[in-house]
Amino acid sequence: MAKAKTFFYCQNCGTQSSTWIGKCKNCGQWNTYVEEVIQSASNSHTSLSSVQSQAVRINEIDSSRSQHRIHAGMEEINRVLGGGIVPGSLILLGGEPGIGKSTLLLQMALSLPSSAPVLYVSGEESDIQLKMRADRLQKKNENCYILNETNTQNIFQHVESIHPQIIIIDSIQTLQTNTIESSAGSISQIRETTSEWQRFAKLTSTPIFLIGHITKDGTLAGPKVLEHIVDVVLQFEGDRNYGHRMVRAAKNRFGSVSEIGIFEMRQDGLREISNPSEILISQHSDDVNGIAIAVTIEGLRPFLIETQSLVSPSVYGNPQRSSTGFDLRRLNMLLAVLEKKCGLKLNAKDVFLNITGGIHVDDPAADLAIVISILSSLFDVSIDAKSCFAGEIGLSGEIRPVSRIEQRILEAKKLGYKRIYISSFNPNNLNINGIEIIRIAKIEKFLTSLFSN
Repeated sequence: MAKAKTFFYCQNCGTQSSTWIGKCKNCGQWNTYVEEVIQSASNSHTSLSSVQSQAVRINEIDSSRSQHRIHAGMEEINRVLGGGIVPGSLILLGGEPGIGKSTLLLQMALSLPSSAPVLYVSGEESDIQLKMRADRLQKKNENCYILNETNTQNIFQHVESIHPQIIIIDSIQTLQTNTIESSAGSISQIRETTSEWQRFAKLTSTPIFLIGHITKDGTLAGPKVLEHIVDVVLQFEGDRNYGHRMVRAAKNRFGSVSEIGIFEMRQDGLREISNPSEILISQHSDDVNGIAIAVTIEGLRPFLIETQSLVSPSVYGNPQRSSTGFDLRRLNMLLAVLEKKCGLKLNAKDVFLNITGGIHVDDPAADLAIVISILSSLFDVSIDAKSCFAGEIGLSGEIRPVSRIEQRILEAKKLGYKRIYISSFNPNNLNINGIEIIRIAKIEKFLTSLFSN
């Protein structure tokens, strides 16, 4: 009998070594190497390993299959994936425990048309638990099959009998293959089982969803090569204090990574939010200061968000700078511009910034609204509730133009806003009726006109 092969793997990045190493040469972490059994004398390979591929000319490849995408049954998922599910794609969904990953994919499976068989493989929940969740979601799909199995060879046997159009694995950390003797969830098991599903997806053109755990740092658990193997990496995130959830694409070989899908977690499942502004703008009276509305864009989707600022005298020696949902370094840059160009003494003030809804904003078009909210709180003057802002602040205090300004203006008009402040350097051919377009060039001139009263 052949001797079993063992290797040492870094639990942080998945680097392989023949001997134990104290410090990983790849990621630099200490004491992360563990020993895993890779191959034993009694290996039983899957039937996929016997399939031989052939080299073909690129002109002979039929590209008509790639043009047909499968509707995911949920418009927000279609948006993030770039228009639908690509046949043969391997999609990894990650998120914090209890955020709703299983609920999202089960609801998607139940929302698919009954003509498309779906196989939901669960290694964490029983069939009774999944049935209870399906009853709570109040959705039905007669061709949705539930399988409680963790061995990939047994799963492939069920797949051959059902011939599902979509396969959902919950989760990849619970699967194990007979070709490796290490325990489920180890580096080698995750890598090998994911590779098996990748080969199956490409050979049969079956899209496969994998649910993955994340570490305490917020990164996907398992080797880094896991993210390289899959075609799409989705992040399901949200603040537990809020009811909404967001799906972001960290990697997408078939579409943009800038799109987001927004849901609201309810008792009967996830509700798709077609208008994100309804949950990102809070209801308040018109005389509240420190609040300004920014018109931002995520991918191809414009929406309005509410920025809240609080400026108060610093009680302690060093002034505090706190930001939630916005880059703190960029906030410090904006405060420096206000001090230099507007002559404001903010070095003795505490400044707190909050983006409502629990989301993080990277769009530079939010700079103008953030500056206005800071000025509103500083001077204790409220901003007109029907005004919104879209502009980037430069280091010299100029208001720089932002992309796709016409789409932003139309979104603000649709939501009932009466005026929008933009850069003077935006195109002059913006003939949009029903909303007043106010152009500004310098933040210091804008300060005197906005707060002159």
